[in-house]
Amino acid sequence: AKYRVGEDEYDIVVRYNDQFRGKAEDLQNATVFYEGKTIPVSAFADIEFTTGLAAVYRIDARRVVTVSADVGAGFNGNALLAEVQEKVAELTIPAGYVLDYTGESEDQAEASEFLSNAFLVAILLIFVVLVSQFSSVTIPLVILSSVILSLIGVFAGLMFTRTPFGIIMTGVGVISLAGIVVNNAIVLLDYIIQLQARGMQKNEAIIKAGLTRFRPVILTAVTTILGLIPLTTGLSLDFSAVFAREWGRVLVIGGESSQWWGPMGVAVIWGLAVATFLTLIVVPVMYSSLDPVKRFLYLVFCRWWMGPQKTETS
Repeated sequence: AKYRVGEDEYDIVVRYNDQFRGKAEDLQNATVFYEGKTIPVSAFADIEFTTGLAAVYRIDARRVVTVSADVGAGFNGNALLAEVQEKVAELTIPAGYVLDYTGESEDQAEASEFLSNAFLVAILLIFVVLVSQFSSVTIPLVILSSVILSLIGVFAGLMFTRTPFGIIMTGVGVISLAGIVVNNAIVLLDYIIQLQARGMQKNEAIIKAGLTRFRPVILTAVTTILGLIPLTTGLSLDFSAVFAREWGRVLVIGGESSQWWGPMGVAVIWGLAVATFLTLIVVPVMYSSLDPVKRFLYLVFCRWWMGPQKTETS
């Protein structure tokens, strides 16, 4: 029932007196009114003492029990999580229960999705700019091939230095690398196109451009790599030690910053080094083979658009 005071309504709550609701035995003596009959609780329920949760936690209105653990020094969190998932997969989860992995693994999944989208957007924007500058679709594809070549160096560097693949910093390194390695291919192909515009044959233009642009391409890569070495290794100079003439503390290697920036630096250094070497070889070869590819694609397009008979007639 409800108790009304003016326009306000209040629910009426009925409960036993204090002397009948202080012990567990009082619960057995409680009764339930059902279909016109008064039935004691002890007739259809058992009372037992056991442990329970001190508090009930909810996330999005769902009851949640969180199990967490710290990762010890020298252990890889992703490898341990894989072992846990393998063990948990053998368990039989009751109906109505759901198992989710949150914490660091959830943050890594979100960061991985964000960085993957950022990488695709970066590649798309680079492609659009190159198409507008070169007025061609095939040449930007040749230039962007250097990005794929750089990934070879990234994974090789991580394996050689035994650096864990950090989702955030390694991903940032790969994205920044995509904008760096295309510069060498742009410098090389742009000069080849200029020489061809002056009347030089393609193969001759490729050879001359390789000889002429070799120095700026190498210098660009070397200066970038040398500039990232202190950041990657944590190399720093303690000028206070210089003034104090404590020469043993002047050069510091392996600072705290290298633990955070190290994966990014390794990705950029190794990716740029390998991509620079392969760009000087692979990109000119791909550019020299564009004409047969263009003719093949043109014939395929004509057969699809106009039909085989019109194509043979034309």
